[in-house]
Amino acid sequence: MRTKPTLQLLATYLSYSMPKTSLSNITISPKVEASNQQKNLMNTMKHPEFPLTDDLIYLNHAAVAPWPKRTSAAVIAFAEQNSRYGSHFYLDWLDKENGLRSQLQTLLNAPSADDIALVKNTSEALSFVAYGLPWQHGDNIVSSNEEFPSNRLPWQSLADQGVEFRQADLHSANTPEDALFALVDDQTRLLTISSIQFASGLRMDLAKIGKFCQRRGILFCIDAIQSLGAVEFDVQAYQADFVMADGHKWLFGPEGLGVFYSTPKARERLKLTQYGWHMMKDTHNYENKAWEIHPGARRFECGSPNMLGIHALSASLSLLLEIGMASIEAQVLEKSAYLMESIDNNDQLVLLSAKQQRLKSGIVVFKHRSLANEVLYKTLQDNGVVCALRGGGIRFSPHFYNTLTEIDRALALTSIK
Repeated sequence: MRTKPTLQLLATYLSYSMPKTSLSNITISPKVEASNQQKNLMNTMKHPEFPLTDDLIYLNHAAVAPWPKRTSAAVIAFAEQNSRYGSHFYLDWLDKENGLRSQLQTLLNAPSADDIALVKNTSEALSFVAYGLPWQHGDNIVSSNEEFPSNRLPWQSLADQGVEFRQADLHSANTPEDALFALVDDQTRLLTISSIQFASGLRMDLAKIGKFCQRRGILFCIDAIQSLGAVEFDVQAYQADFVMADGHKWLFGPEGLGVFYSTPKARERLKLTQYGWHMMKDTHNYENKAWEIHPGARRFECGSPNMLGIHALSASLSLLLEIGMASIEAQVLEKSAYLMESIDNNDQLVLLSAKQQRLKSGIVVFKHRSLANEVLYKTLQDNGVVCALRGGGIRFSPHFYNTLTEIDRALALTSIK
């Protein structure tokens, strides 16, 4: 009887115990509650899951994040298994796919794993909604004027169907949410918003918006790419109809794989725009002539799954869920609060992110009083600080594993002697 082969060389190289080729056997470190002394050490010492080169300070998780060590191990092990055995262990791969759905269900607090679809990216999921709903001439969609193009272009493309895309100035009312509500009328069919704005770090009160939409009978769609993996998220508390996000930012996953959540009632309102074998109810019955649409969110997955990406994202999520999102959020907000305080106390810098906003995020934007943004950005990049030019300044987006020492080193590079 064939047994699954060992990968001792790989295990030695990556310091992981993998006695079998089955990728479900990658050992994950047990959760350890950190004491205050341990937390102080964590703020000065590198996290073992992120062996980034010493000359690099990574503060760009709002763009593309580095992979944890376990994710790199999972990808290498999957590639090794595939090159030696092809699809011989495909049933294990299907278990990993189903396991990822369960991980995402937990992360979003979704009622069921059947509400989770694995998609290529946020844009694809938003397009499913935009081109799945039966619009009528005169309908409108309410959003903000700060959205990333992924949450703008699909809606604007509906103009030829007579659908208006309304963009609220989030600073035009007492609260950002009130600015959105001011644009709603009897023809509003959907409100779509980023949970956290990519260029400012502004975090929306999603529960307040969800309650408003439910009361008005409006569909509620959330681009959650700047929240998932950074802060706690609860689709049920927000009463969201649709939620989507990529895996390559705060979730530490690969590009090319994301999540699309929908409620059963909401997804029944969407006309399907893609068809293929994987979206059938009886998915692996290839002789199924009288096929039916899958009753769950898998109906949005028309073809072969991204198994390499699935193994990678699952490994990354195991780290986040092992630590716990409450702890992750607390550490992310601690870093961003420290960063804002440090910028505020630096006479050469101007904090652009709203320090007093009610809901905090992991995104902090600032500029220099005398240096052009492009000059400061190049200085930071040339000295190993990975960041971004966004929102009229420099965007830092530290994650839980970044140390306060790293933040101090990065900010020291902004000073003119």
